[in-house]
Amino acid sequence: MAERVVIDPITRIEGHLRIELETANSQITKAWSETTQFRGLETILQGRDPRDAWAFVGRICGVCTSVHAIASINAVENAIGSNPPEQALRIRDIVLGAQEIQDHVIHFYHLHALDFVDVAACIDADPAKAVAFAQSIGSNWKGNNLTRMTAVRDTVKSIVESGQLSVFTNGYWGHPDYRLPPEANLMAVAHYLDALEFQRSMIRIVTVFGGKNPHPNFLVGGMACAIDPNHSESINQVQLDAVQGWINECVDFVTNCYVPDALAIAGVYKDYFDIGAAQPDFLAVGLTGATYAGDPANARVKSVHTEVEPGVVHLDGDKVSVEAFDPAKITEWASSAWYEYAEGDVGLTPDKGETTVKYTGPKPPYTAAPNDGLPWLSDNPEYTWCKAPRYDGYPVQVGPVARILLGYARGHARTKEIVTMAAQKLGITIGQLNSTAGRTLARAAECLLAAELLANESFPTFVANLKGGDIDVFDASKWEPSSWPSQCSGYSFVEVARGNLSHWVTIENGKISRYQCVVPTTWLAGGRDAQGQQGPYEESLAGNGKHPLADPTQPLEPLRTIHSFDPCMSCAVHVLDVDGQEMAEVLT
Repeated sequence: MAERVVIDPITRIEGHLRIELETANSQITKAWSETTQFRGLETILQGRDPRDAWAFVGRICGVCTSVHAIASINAVENAIGSNPPEQALRIRDIVLGAQEIQDHVIHFYHLHALDFVDVAACIDADPAKAVAFAQSIGSNWKGNNLTRMTAVRDTVKSIVESGQLSVFTNGYWGHPDYRLPPEANLMAVAHYLDALEFQRSMIRIVTVFGGKNPHPNFLVGGMACAIDPNHSESINQVQLDAVQGWINECVDFVTNCYVPDALAIAGVYKDYFDIGAAQPDFLAVGLTGATYAGDPANARVKSVHTEVEPGVVHLDGDKVSVEAFDPAKITEWASSAWYEYAEGDVGLTPDKGETTVKYTGPKPPYTAAPNDGLPWLSDNPEYTWCKAPRYDGYPVQVGPVARILLGYARGHARTKEIVTMAAQKLGITIGQLNSTAGRTLARAAECLLAAELLANESFPTFVANLKGGDIDVFDASKWEPSSWPSQCSGYSFVEVARGNLSHWVTIENGKISRYQCVVPTTWLAGGRDAQGQQGPYEESLAGNGKHPLADPTQPLEPLRTIHSFDPCMSCAVHVLDVDGQEMAEVLT
């Protein structure tokens, strides 16, 4: 008989996600992905000045602030016909690169690694052997020394003995499927702490060009930051030297710490290359940071990264094929979501998208848990606030694995080199990237690629242009609404940390009349459509009925798979009582 299991909330993500499962014989047979908070920013934007939209959508997430802002200004520029200067595009590219690297590092060490690393077990480690282990996996990180490892072990030991585990509270420490030796656990925890320090450098890069973080400043038509090497009040040589130093630090950390760690953990948990496969179809418009205002095939403002053309990748075993990308084939379904469309249960293209709430779920507060006699959300056709995007009628995966596969299929030399190196080291095939471990490995591979692009292309090109006298960062010709058509629409595609992000805007008489965001997590976390097709989260857990779940009270295995997607719903969960009063705030 099937047993029901609920994981609510999924922690170590951005936002509030609930997973309902049915299991039999320690394997998952059915799964439902349930986004349980509504925000409605698309509705909030109606009637507002499109030049301000970026400031609103940047609040979609407290981490991904820059990427939504950049997607928004590109969509608006596409609509009104603005042509941002070359240097403005370069600055946006640098910001996207820094954001991407920081995001991947935070995800691996602080949101995902603890699915594989037993923190409490590192108190039994020999610090000298931890240093030796780090050296054995090719990690040349400066933190791999006896003093550092000893200090970390002693700190964790004091925390464990105190009974106050702080940020490590509620882990499934001691779970039988933690496999790393004590020394590897110690090394990983040390690098976890090092990553907390490192990620600040990436934020500083964003702050130099955006003025602050989170929620840096942007501008329709260009960038809000002035560039003048001769004035201290603008971006000058002092700041450029600092940015160069932070980029060098970034390449060092990713190359000598992150990538070796990811390869080592993947090697120990190699069976997860055969666990967690979602649909074998993937969508991306290019490499990390690829940005288009409008249809990539004929966009007026094209991405600064043109090495890899957009495409939809299909995996058939280890065979990789790719077809041209057509934005007109994107639709969003609300079949399993708490929304209604005027035309009924149909798929709407985002430019015609609707965000009309029709909540049919249980009345809050909702406390249903396994076997408590209360109805589950999935007992009803509608069970989530997340729409279900489809490409040409079928679900697709987006994210680092989609971009890595696209680069591989398109013959991008450096992507193929990194993938081949990792595959040979681990003894896996290209088809196995469609898996829990594959998504984690692809993220590390992409982080290395992003760091190299930032260090070798994006920033040097920007500096070279400055030396040539190009300091223009704003196109004023389309700033005033009087220069816009009375009715216009536009959209954008940006490849960001979690996958393909698009914003769609319609402007009438100078105001926003329609706005839709199709974010990476919508592609991945959406529920079933009218044809009953599962979203990628659901498919990854229950697609073949063989995903393991040994102990429903410690659901470590499904958490590994869900975390491999790096879910991003929002940044905090507020629990309200029936009168709307806040009872508690749970940071995840």
